[in-house]
Parts: sequence; C-alpha cells; structure tokens
Amino acid sequence: MSARKTVFLIADGMGDWPVEALGGKTPLEAADTPHMDALAREGMVGLCRTIPEGMPPGSDIANMSLLGCDPAKHHTGRGPIEAAAQGLILTPDDLVWRCNLVRISALEPSGVMLDYSAGHIDTPTATALVKMLQHELGGAGAVFHPGVQYRHLVVQPGRVKAAEAGLAIRPPHDILDQTLGPDLAAYQQCPELWRMVREAAALLGNGEHNASQANAVWLWGQGRPLHLPDFQERFNQSGAVISAVDLVKGLGQAMGMAVLDVPGATGYLDTNYTGKVAAALDFLQQGDFVFLHVEAPDECGHQGSLENKLRAIADFDAQVVGPIREGLRGMDAAILVACDHFTPLIKRTHVPDPVPFLLWHPEATASGIPHFSEAQAASTGLMLERGQDLLPWALERFAR
Repeated sequence: MSARKTVFLIADGMGDWPVEALGGKTPLEAADTPHMDALAREGMVGLCRTIPEGMPPGSDIANMSLLGCDPAKHHTGRGPIEAAAQGLILTPDDLVWRCNLVRISALEPSGVMLDYSAGHIDTPTATALVKMLQHELGGAGAVFHPGVQYRHLVVQPGRVKAAEAGLAIRPPHDILDQTLGPDLAAYQQCPELWRMVREAAALLGNGEHNASQANAVWLWGQGRPLHLPDFQERFNQSGAVISAVDLVKGLGQAMGMAVLDVPGATGYLDTNYTGKVAAALDFLQQGDFVFLHVEAPDECGHQGSLENKLRAIADFDAQVVGPIREGLRGMDAAILVACDHFTPLIKRTHVPDPVPFLLWHPEATASGIPHFSEAQAASTGLMLERGQDLLPWALERFAR
C-alpha cells in the first residue's frame, strides 16, 4: 500500500460566467475561498475539458472523465450509472431510465417544466410516491426503484425495442421554464412508455394521495448496463467515492471503488460537510485515494440563485477544502480540486466550457496566481484537452 494519499475534491457546477451584479466577476471570483486560493498559489493550476466534443454537458459524462474514464468509450446513459450505485442486478438487454419527480404546469405540448426537483422533495416523501407508482404501474414491462430525493430509476427488463433506447428526451434541468412539446412527442413514439408517463402524472396529480409538489415523472438518460475499468487495477491504488448523489456513487461502484455512505449527505446546502470530510480522512488511514463530490453549487446554479451559489462555493472552501487541507497537513499527500462543468446562473443549466483545476502537493511547482478562478486558470496556459487525462496526469506528477 502506497504511503502517498490523494484527495480529489469536486464542487459540482461551480464554474460560471461573469455576473453583472458582481461587477463582472464570476461567483468563484467573488466568493470567499481562502483555502482554494492558497492551494492555487502554491500548486499547479490550469483548465481541463471534461465534456468531449459532441457529447452533452452532463454530470455523468463530466465525472466519468474526472475519474479517468473516456465517456466516448464507456458512457451508455445516466440511468445505468445510478443503477450501479443501487446495486441493481441487470441483464445486458435491460434498459435503465433516470426518473425524476418533477413539477410541470401540464402534461401537454404547451406545458412548462417548472421544477426538475419537485421542490427538492425529501427522500421519505419521494420514496413513498415511487413505491405507490410501482404498486399501481409497475410490472413485467417496467419496475420503479426509489432513489434519493427527486432522483429515481425505472428499469424496462430485457428485449426492449430499440426505439425506446434511442429516444431523445431532454434532461429536465435543461428545460426549466420551457415547453414540453418535443419530449412528449418523443414519448408518444413508444405507446407503453407514453401510457406510463400519462398514468403517473394522473396518480401524482391526485391531491388526496400526494401533498408534495411532484405532479409528474420525467424519464430520461436511458441506457444499457454500465461497465468501467477497475480503479485498483488501473492506478494500483485503493480508492473511495463520497457523494450524496447516486450518479457519482454508481461510477465508483462500477470501478470497484469503496462507496462511503455519509448520514445527512443531501446534495444541497444543508449537506453533512463534516461527515464527508471525516469519512475521507478515515478512509485514508489505510486507503490511497478519495473522490469527494459536493453537489450544492450545481443545484444553486440550476435555481439561478446568486446568493445561494456564493454560499455553496464559500461553504465548499470553508467546510471541505479547509478541513481536508488541515487533516492532511504533514502527510505525503496531494489535493486535486476541480468542478465537473459550469452551471452558469444566467443559463440555469450545464455548458461544456473547460473547467478550472488545481493540483497541490508538497513539491508542486507554484503557480503564484493570486486566487483560484476560471480566468486565473486560463491565464496559466496549462490546458488538458481530454478530461480523462487529468487524474492520470495529477497522479504522475505527484509520484515524481
């Protein structure tokens, strides 16, 4: 077992564009981030393209890249990644859908996607609703599996028609305040799928049985079961992932990494930062590598909330980066920090811009930049064109 330790800290959706209300600064430039700033001054800083050209800028693709896997080769869909997190036993012919509980104005072409998270529905309420949907609609043709908060799964068992696998349904967080027409037309190409979506909306819209904001399901991100390279075999290190979201847990599970559950990890501003840090440092007593993911900046970007995004970035710095930095003090350790993609407040969804990253370790070449930001990262001239190269690049430089 190597004595060297590496922690990869991901602030999902932290990257952004200049904001007029901040005097032309980005939220990362404006937020209070003394720990990331110090690591950036003392370490190497650059940009990394986490979204391959022609692929959608989703967290599934971006985090797969950051874990060293080529999405163009391995990505089959978001649903299969989250199925891996739940440990679902699948056959090669199964089709797995991500199933959001959402709030829409109406299930008709002129209807609008109001909230991709149904008001950030809590997990117990959501679980009860998904179990109700399974009881009423599940069967040989589809099985509903509860997940966390608004994120759930539907599995269509083997021999599903190719038409369903190829449907182009937009992610709900990409179409906030937009009409549903193109997606409903896609659902209607597969009568059984369209029937399930319609009947789910009718059940969820019944106020007698549902007091939450969820009034529809949104099936998207479908694909066949996932297969990824084994992390230990590839990097000769024992690794773990820590996240509130099944997406990241599923990537770790598929790579044979330890998936560390932290009570109170919510994926939002109220997440258990302290528990995540403690789990990381505890694993590193024996293990080598931790991928610690924080979802809150992305959620705040989707909300379009400048106040909350500034808070999420500052909390990430104060409650994750700072304690990890202190916990590794005096050890032969490296800290890698990045976001997986931008979630600009003005767009309220993901964009494929190259993301800033920093690599700090005791012998790192100091960049000398004043603070960690998108513009400062671009100013160094260091650019990795393939996201899957960042982790091997960082481990190789630390090994020197």
